[in-house]
Amino acid sequence: MHKSFTADPKGAVDVFLYTIAAFKKLENDPFPSARALAKAQEFTGAAGQIVLVPGETGELSRVLYGLGKGTDALAVAGLSAKLPKGSYSVAERCGMPFKNIAAGWADGAYRFDRYLKDKATPPKLVIPESEDADALSHEADACALLRDLVNTPAADMGPQDIQATISDMAERFGAKLTTIIGDDLLAHNYPMVHAVGRAAVYEPRFMELEWGDPSHPSVALVGKGVTFDSGGLDIKPGSGMRIMKKDMGGSAHVIALSHLIMSANLPVHLKLYVPSVENAVAGDAFRPGDILSSRKGLTVEIDNTDAEGRLILADALTRACEEKPDLLIDFATLTGAARVALGPELAPFYTDDESLAEGIEAGAKATGDPVWRMPLWDPYLA
Repeated sequence: MHKSFTADPKGAVDVFLYTIAAFKKLENDPFPSARALAKAQEFTGAAGQIVLVPGETGELSRVLYGLGKGTDALAVAGLSAKLPKGSYSVAERCGMPFKNIAAGWADGAYRFDRYLKDKATPPKLVIPESEDADALSHEADACALLRDLVNTPAADMGPQDIQATISDMAERFGAKLTTIIGDDLLAHNYPMVHAVGRAAVYEPRFMELEWGDPSHPSVALVGKGVTFDSGGLDIKPGSGMRIMKKDMGGSAHVIALSHLIMSANLPVHLKLYVPSVENAVAGDAFRPGDILSSRKGLTVEIDNTDAEGRLILADALTRACEEKPDLLIDFATLTGAARVALGPELAPFYTDDESLAEGIEAGAKATGDPVWRMPLWDPYLA
């Protein structure tokens, strides 16, 4: 079971979740002391508000927490991030699905402690017997894996470390892994992956993982794995380079999603494709003005070496399309303009499949994890 979950309800503190509207309608509070504390602290059910109610001997007896206007998972993340260690049972859900509560709880309880001597002990959420504890744990474990990968500094998360992570996962779930490294990328026709990563100390590589029954629907996942982006010869300023360890976030997403799919033993034929490079500066770095060949046979003239992600994705997507999957999804930190347009909390996505778009939007709404569909406008394609 995930480290922030428990099946044991013994000694658990009751948690009451309220939206603003629900708390206003609350008339017969069975706990007058909690109501008095809530009034004294001006608790209204606003997002992030918390009231810790002590028992007669000073121990924590119950918790009131505000969800604001909605009941999304991110609202609950603020709760587990604020609670002391111990076990907690949700006594009032305020209509919120328990799977969303569990997802938010695990999100807020997460700590990146790889480099810390003292490891944090997260507060634990009691999973009722009526809920699928395994499914909730698989999802929480996958999200934690994703965050660990992105949070790890580039010195410990280079292309070779991405490869090691996928290799460990393949061994655990009995998947087949093929890895192509360095100059072998040219022999196997991944020229743009090679060009972007050839200047780095750690060689560029392309990983392809296969799992599941080939008779099942085929799902292809492609993730951008730029483990550090200096910008190349069109070098970034220091302020822009500081957080570029996160430029492998796309690969982290597809690795974690693959982990979730295989943990849950979903009936799909999974293919994972990860091109992984470091965009470095050296004498043999690719240059503005270079014309590169691609796996598809098209040539690409380089205007700016800091637009490297689309180059390695082009080779990877070409490879994925060769297998004609039933569903293909790619994830990438591409581009910064999307963040400018939508901000840091709203994920953009593109698709020309109306049914798929509706499914993504419905899933986002159900989980409270928002997305925004971007336009594929014909004049932009010219």
